[in-house]
Amino acid sequence: MQGGVGAFTREVGRAMVRSGHEVSVFTREQVGNTQPDSIMISPQVNGRWGWRTNSLIKRWAQQNKLEVLNIQFQTAAFDLHPSVHWLPSQETRIPSIVTFHDLRVPYLFPKAGRLRERIVRKLASTARGVIATDRADGAVLSEQWRIPHVCWIPIGSNVSTLLPDGYNRAAYRRDLGFHEDDLMISYFGFLNESKGALILIEALARLIQDHIPARLIMIGGRLGASDTTNIAYGDRVDNVISKHGLSEHIHWTGFVDDQAVSAAFFSSDVTALPYLDGVSLRRGTLMAALAHGRAIVTTTPSTIIPELEGAIETVRPGDSNALAAGLKMLWQDEQRRRQLEIAAKNVASIFTWDSIASKTIEFFEQVIS
Repeated sequence: MQGGVGAFTREVGRAMVRSGHEVSVFTREQVGNTQPDSIMISPQVNGRWGWRTNSLIKRWAQQNKLEVLNIQFQTAAFDLHPSVHWLPSQETRIPSIVTFHDLRVPYLFPKAGRLRERIVRKLASTARGVIATDRADGAVLSEQWRIPHVCWIPIGSNVSTLLPDGYNRAAYRRDLGFHEDDLMISYFGFLNESKGALILIEALARLIQDHIPARLIMIGGRLGASDTTNIAYGDRVDNVISKHGLSEHIHWTGFVDDQAVSAAFFSSDVTALPYLDGVSLRRGTLMAALAHGRAIVTTTPSTIIPELEGAIETVRPGDSNALAAGLKMLWQDEQRRRQLEIAAKNVASIFTWDSIASKTIEFFEQVIS
């Protein structure tokens, strides 16, 4: 499925298979019947997730004689249906471990926040163990919610760093109508409000007002497969682009393969990732930019992240003027840009999928025992 959780599942599954384990994935019918890298795909969800889905999952888990049922959880996924929160308490023969990709509470209806938090807590408390992909979420799970078995395991880049045959940076930029001396900014990710694309569009408008020859390449699909709020947010982004007359300054790649993603990254001068909630290691888009050795301007994290110190430039979340200034500074300071590119690659080397899979398997074995 398009999106970070789908990509995470694919990459960690591949790494587990390489280390000798059997991996089976229960998912939607839209995925099809492909069996990549010896991962057994079971596309059984036809339409929306619901209470009946739990029965299908239990039958699938028992038929495949699974040792661990690992729920890849994101609050905006599963069609926002509550059934998945009851799965660990319904399937008691096979230990359930939940990987929390976030603890955000999506909007359902007025005053629904407490209800959503309660059922997310139920999911965490009834699982045999939980994995947090973000340190801050791990602290909430263990210190605030008092969940006993919590493990922090970061994610890696969901994009392979591989350029297409015959790639030429100057030719790539020229084909887009971008000049060699333009400031070419790359953005990677869906149009989700938390990722700050609206702030980036406002920053682009500010750069152009300041007579900076700025261009923006939007890498990847627009909406993704899990969060339906992305549709309305995408309309808002389009309206702001139209208001500022920026259409000719922006190129959209659409959902493309890894080689096309790499070509777009390497053709840009700087990467902008203006997360509204601050940068964090749970962001696959950040990991992809680091793996490509990009000079990154992102937003100040909510908690200290030692791994990122000296590897990124940060500005205040939600501040388009500060973002524009940061992008302009890096474009004009080649030495600083090169320093960040080297630091980004060094950080990315820490978060390999083989290491992530090894830590995950180790936690599974601890929980089982």
